[in-house]
Amino acid sequence: MTLVAGVDSSTQSCKVVIRDAETGALVRTGRATHPDGTSVDPRHWWDALQTALAAAGGLDDVAAVAVGGQQHGMVALDADGNVVRDALLWNDTRSADAAVDLIRELGDGDLAAGGAAWAQAIGSVPVASLTVTKLRWLRDNEPENAARVAAVCLPHDWLTWRLAGYGPGNADFSALTTDRSDVSGTGYWSPFTEDYRLDLLERALGHVPALPRVVGPAEVAAVVERPQGRLLVGAGAGDNAGAALALAMRPGDVAISIGTSGVVSAVSAAPTADGSGMVTGFADASGSYLPLACTLNASRVLDAACRILGVDHPGLSALALSAPVGADGLVLVPYLEGERTPNKPDATGALHGLRLANTTPAHVARAFVEGMLCALADGLDAMTVLGVPVERIQLIGGGAQSEAVRRIAPAVFGMDVVVPAPGEYVADGAARQAAWVLSAATGGSTEPPTWSAAGVDAEVYSAEPAPSVRAQYAAARELTVDRR
Repeated sequence: MTLVAGVDSSTQSCKVVIRDAETGALVRTGRATHPDGTSVDPRHWWDALQTALAAAGGLDDVAAVAVGGQQHGMVALDADGNVVRDALLWNDTRSADAAVDLIRELGDGDLAAGGAAWAQAIGSVPVASLTVTKLRWLRDNEPENAARVAAVCLPHDWLTWRLAGYGPGNADFSALTTDRSDVSGTGYWSPFTEDYRLDLLERALGHVPALPRVVGPAEVAAVVERPQGRLLVGAGAGDNAGAALALAMRPGDVAISIGTSGVVSAVSAAPTADGSGMVTGFADASGSYLPLACTLNASRVLDAACRILGVDHPGLSALALSAPVGADGLVLVPYLEGERTPNKPDATGALHGLRLANTTPAHVARAFVEGMLCALADGLDAMTVLGVPVERIQLIGGGAQSEAVRRIAPAVFGMDVVVPAPGEYVADGAARQAAWVLSAATGGSTEPPTWSAAGVDAEVYSAEPAPSVRAQYAAARELTVDRR
């Protein structure tokens, strides 16, 4: 049996899966936690990776590995390979004003024109999540740190570099690598030209540091020589692209992930450009494209409802499912941490339509679930406006394990949803990429492996479409303002 490993270095934790390269059968796993916060020293990711690998039995008998990870985070390195400052993560919104500045500048002072220009350049309109905005924030707020930046990479790029044996004291920036899925979320790489936009990078930071080499999906990013044989390191992927690879998504498929963030992503044969900023035009981990809409508020909306009502998640589901569709007019606008889609970083959440009749725990529970799902449905609508086909919805992430979410989602989305068996989709996608890299490097297939486990144990949920829920949410959503 030939083994491959996949890593998911997410916001909250590091997960490792080790699978049979031919069949995809799970052999062993490991896990370690990451610290809380939106600004984190990357050494914590490296320490967690070592702990998770040890828990999974190590890599001595593994032939190839790839790392999937949280997108957008800014890892800035000095000339010696040391981290300049704590990495700003995707959900750190301090660069919201920097995003507005960058848009306005490219539009010669006009926000709409600037948004269109950015979308045509990189497929996306800058928001606080994108790395380019964090680099502008660094330039404006920590100029001494900005001047020290000799290289910039993403979280999964940095871990791949460290796995290959590089780091402080061995800072070969020519060995930094990334993949097209994650680099397409930086704000200075174009999915249209498949190349860096150094002019946009310089506009943000003030100079052009070293950048990772973009490695193809089946290419070897690094080779680690060991007494027991060499270890091939794949390019890795952004988290959503890794999950899409695990799910073997194809054009027409949409994944809606309910984790710390809420993500609506679809595989597309061509790159997209949305000047409104609702959809970001990313690349995927297979050679295609992954238009994506992301909300900052997803499973944590359910957590907040549990705290308010004093129940656990099964109790929340029971309450929500006991209330009528639409919660008798009670509507939650779930911008509890600001919002990315739509871009309202300083907005707050709100309950609308309170009446004596709907001030029950069941109504509140239903409103929280419906509000979270309606925010994701807005992202789904934005996909269809761009002409992205939506033929099948797969519901994944921790929030997809909620019975209320599963049963209410098809009513809100207006079509059936498929819920695959629970799994570590990002780590599984990275493992599938590692198997792909291994096969291509050893004279086998140049196509990603077809693992027998794909699609097994999926459940289909149906419900009568409820457009009235979307309508009352849309009315309440327009009452919410950004407080900047």
